[in-house]
Amino acid sequence: MKRNILILPRSQCGQISILKYIVRLHTVHQCSKGADNRGLSMMMDNNTNVLKTGTSTLGITFKGGVVVGADHRATMGHFIANKSVQKLFKIGDRLALTTAGLVGHAQSLSRTLSAEVALFELRRQQPMTVKGAATLTANILSGRPHWVQLLIVGVDEDGGHVYSIDSAGGSIPDVYCATGSGSPYMYGVLEDGFKPDMTETEALKLAARALHASGQRDAASGNGMDLAVITEKDGFVLQTQDQIKKLLS
Repeated sequence: MKRNILILPRSQCGQISILKYIVRLHTVHQCSKGADNRGLSMMMDNNTNVLKTGTSTLGITFKGGVVVGADHRATMGHFIANKSVQKLFKIGDRLALTTAGLVGHAQSLSRTLSAEVALFELRRQQPMTVKGAATLTANILSGRPHWVQLLIVGVDEDGGHVYSIDSAGGSIPDVYCATGSGSPYMYGVLEDGFKPDMTETEALKLAARALHASGQRDAASGNGMDLAVITEKDGFVLQTQDQIKKLLS
């Protein structure tokens, strides 16, 4: 009878991590033999319920550009793990990414997309379109799914665009979009206040009001927000916290 020998790397969690790995490996092995499918079901349930995260991010088009924003709170179940997490990333001169989901996946994607956009523009000597950035992101996710929900937001020669991208690579354009656990509260504000060809100031106020509403009602969102404006003329411009306070006053 052949036996598989596993050489495990040293872990910061020590023997506990190794024991957990062996237990899970044994469970999968038993299930593959048809001994008890309940073991695999229990393992999958445990994996999917260990960590539940929440967030609020949005993108809004206006006449001449887009507004993009995200809250600061990171949660682990009912625990607030961090109050100043970055969920809004500049990935190009006129391109931005917002992230909801696992922090590790989100940060990895932001680095990858920033590098890919820069390489594209160096090779082609022209900026990547928003649709191109959304397609690039969708292709990355369809090849290797991540536990994330993203917005690709930006401006190109065709105007402002917002693309919602799911964890499996689905890409959907819209004039405005909200993601994360706070999205139902933000959509209430957005549906009421959005109108075509809004001014930059109107879009900024609407975005700030929507993110503030989600922070008031969604336990997994809050602790302030990041807001940015993207236009063809000025590119990506991050708003200061003083500017955000004035928008909410």
